[in-house]
Amino acid sequence: MSAPVLNYSLLAPILIILGGALLGVLVEAFISKALRATLQLGIALGSVVLSFAWLWKVHNESSISAAVKSVAMDPAGIYIQGIILVLAFIAILLIADQDNFTAQASALPGSEEESVAIAEGKQQTEVFPLTLFAIAGMMLFPIATDLITLFVALEVLSLPLYLMAGLSRRRRLLSQEAALKYFLLGAFSSAIFLFGVAFLYGYSGSLNFNEIAASISASGNNSVFLYIGIIFISVGLLFKVGAVPFHSWTPDVYQGAPTPITGFMAACTKVAAFGATLRLFYVALDSVDGTWKPIITAIAMITMVIGSIAAMTQRDIKRALAYSSIAHAGFLLIGVVALSQAGLASSLFYFLAYGLATLGAFAVITIVRDSSGEVTDLNRWVGLGKKSPLIAAIFSIFLLSFGGIPLTAGFVGKFAIFSAAYQTGNMAIVVVAALASAIALFFYLRIVLMIWFAEPTNDSVTVVIPSFLTRTAIFVTVAATLIFGVIPAPLLDSAKNFAVFLR
Repeated sequence: MSAPVLNYSLLAPILIILGGALLGVLVEAFISKALRATLQLGIALGSVVLSFAWLWKVHNESSISAAVKSVAMDPAGIYIQGIILVLAFIAILLIADQDNFTAQASALPGSEEESVAIAEGKQQTEVFPLTLFAIAGMMLFPIATDLITLFVALEVLSLPLYLMAGLSRRRRLLSQEAALKYFLLGAFSSAIFLFGVAFLYGYSGSLNFNEIAASISASGNNSVFLYIGIIFISVGLLFKVGAVPFHSWTPDVYQGAPTPITGFMAACTKVAAFGATLRLFYVALDSVDGTWKPIITAIAMITMVIGSIAAMTQRDIKRALAYSSIAHAGFLLIGVVALSQAGLASSLFYFLAYGLATLGAFAVITIVRDSSGEVTDLNRWVGLGKKSPLIAAIFSIFLLSFGGIPLTAGFVGKFAIFSAAYQTGNMAIVVVAALASAIALFFYLRIVLMIWFAEPTNDSVTVVIPSFLTRTAIFVTVAATLIFGVIPAPLLDSAKNFAVFLR
């Protein structure tokens, strides 16, 4: 039996991230507490930059057997990996603002309390290697072409997130509850996913996407094993993207996790999960689209409507954005249903537009505080525009991008993905998506009006001066949201050029 052939050049971006994660573990074990934070941040950012640089080096190369037949480094996979690395870099900047993790509940950035907490080594620097392990899993997830590799990538990205969700020391009980719910529901979804893998293997005799597709073409699609396998695997993936009715974990986890971790999960995990979902349905199951398209279409419609309506009833800004992310999961499912190159290209653009706005919105939330820390109660955001016009304006831009207002990247993303569905004749889902967008826009505009046109109350929040890293993250995300909204052509063209899954 011959040894497996691995293309280390194409796999290097993932290996670099894994190497950085292992180095971070060694730093955590052997380096003194005083030096850990700086070293861990340098390792995390350096690993992401080096990985992106190598990805750029090999972006014109492709192979369907980079790791035997388990990984396909193709244009779409490389593009999704690039998006994940860009978003992860911004997320690490937010995570590095250690005020979000220190034990002092009242420590504001730059305050004496925060300095004491840092000096005493109360920073949670273990978050950096955990983040890198999660990023490695996210990079493997959308390029896996084998169901076992897909499952391994799912667990590699999920297990660190279960731990990271419980790291908030400001609201310890809420954070630990969120982590426990996420872990338990994630374990159930992983088990269901494995059931689906077993049924598809029983049907086709293979775990490889291309061989499953060939088996469907040769044997037909009348097997109960095939139907059950598709349903179970879809449930596992829909849980990870937060689609209805598998969304119940989302608001609790988003609310309980530290805000930078919430932003990281909301942006990067959704991109990775949708990348894997697109590959599975576009490559392995495209010939049985008549079986799964009606189901995914119905789930997309329900997800968009329920996410948009539920967001309006929330009084906590993080829970509100959680339901907003559920609605956006419905919009992204339109790209799956479109089953065309235009659908794939529009999804790639939407990934970046949504991810940037999400990270920016959660970055703003980290600096809206009172004496006891972050304030997520929307009632206390009243009149923020009069206290801090710049931050209120930036947050409004992100909300308008979520709502799909022109001159923002969110508008271009929604227009592109709706157009892709229209071109393939899916008129019903376009109509429902337009109605859901209108409902969601009401919710976003209500927050904007509350921030700008209401008078501040006695218990209104203040905006602290953010650290350099948080300022950088906010500036990059708001600038990109506006630039890609005004000049979207270069990004749209690159997405179209890379919208190819190799078989």
